[in-house]
Amino acid sequence: MKDVAVIILNWNGAELLRRYLPSVLSGTNPNIADVIVADNGSTDDSRQVLAQEFPTVHTLFFDKNYGFAEGYNRCVKATGYKYTVLLNSDVRTPQGWLEPLYSYMEAHPEVGAVQPKMLQDRDDDRQVFEYAGAAGGYVDKHGYPYCRGRLFATVEDDRGQYDAPDVDILWATGACFMVHSDVYLEAGGLDGKFFAHMEEIDLCWRIWNMGRRIRLVPGSHVYHLGGGSLPQGNPKKTYLNFRNNLLLLHKNLPVDEGKHVLLVRRLYDTLAIVQSLLTLHPADARAIIKAHRDFRTMRKQYTEHPAQNLLKRMPEGRRNIIVSYYLLRRTTFARLSR
Repeated sequence: MKDVAVIILNWNGAELLRRYLPSVLSGTNPNIADVIVADNGSTDDSRQVLAQEFPTVHTLFFDKNYGFAEGYNRCVKATGYKYTVLLNSDVRTPQGWLEPLYSYMEAHPEVGAVQPKMLQDRDDDRQVFEYAGAAGGYVDKHGYPYCRGRLFATVEDDRGQYDAPDVDILWATGACFMVHSDVYLEAGGLDGKFFAHMEEIDLCWRIWNMGRRIRLVPGSHVYHLGGGSLPQGNPKKTYLNFRNNLLLLHKNLPVDEGKHVLLVRRLYDTLAIVQSLLTLHPADARAIIKAHRDFRTMRKQYTEHPAQNLLKRMPEGRRNIIVSYYLLRRTTFARLSR
C-alpha cells in the first residue's frame, strides 16, 4: 500500500473534474500516492464523467451530500493510508507538488499537518496568493481568521516573502491539507456539524492541543480557483462563515475567555449586519442573524473546553486584526508587527 491518499471530494463538480483532475493525475507521483475521487451524492453527471473519462481513477461513492466535513471523515476512515491529502476539486497541481509535503512529514514527526503555498489559478504568469489559505493561517484575539499573504480583501503577490522554513501556522487550508491519518482520526476528524467552512481551522486547533504542530511547506505550491462550490457573496456562505466562526470560538476557548470573546464578536457582528443593510445586501444581514440564532442552539452540543487558550501561545493570536487593518492601515502580514 502506498503512503499517501490524495482525496478529492466532489459534489456536482463534473466540469471541475474535467478541468482540474488531469493536472492532479499528471502532477502526482504515483509511486507514493493514489488519487481518489469521492463523490458526495452528486446529482449532475459527475459519476458518468468519472466512469467514461477517468476510468482508472480510484473512486468512492456516497449516497448523499454529507458536506465537506463528514464527507472527508468517511473518506479517511474508509481508506486507511498513512497520510491523507484533502484536495479541493478546483485545485491544479504542478509537477512535483506532493514530494516536498511528503518528505517534510516524514522528517518531522512532531508535525501533524502541513499545507503548500496556495496560489490563484490564473491565465497569466503572475504569482498571486489565493484567498483560502495563502501561506498559512492564524486566528486573531477575537476569532477572525487571516493568512500570511492575505488580510481581508488585500491579497499579495508571492515574491518568496513567506518562504522561511519551519514556520508554525495555526491552521492549514482545507483546499490542500496534508495530515497524518491517525492524527486526523485521533483528533476526531472534521466536525460534521460545521457542514462546510472553518472546519479545517477547528481541526487544526485540536491538533495543536494534542501536542502536534502545523506548518507551511514553501517548497510546494498549488493553484486554487476558489469558490467552486459556494462563491463569495452567496448568503449561504455568509451564514456558514459566521455561524461556524462562533462555534469555533465556543469549542476551542476556555469557558471564561470564550464568553468574553463571544461578547465582543456579537458587537462586531452587529456592525456587520448594519453594514450589510447600508450596502443593500439584506440577504447577508438575514444570514448573519440566522447564524447567531442557530449558534445559540448548537453551542449546547459542545460541553468540553480546553484549559488553555492556544491563541495566547502565538503572537499572531494576540493581535486585533480589525484595528490593525482598518484603523492602522497595516494591510499586509509583514506590516502587522511594526
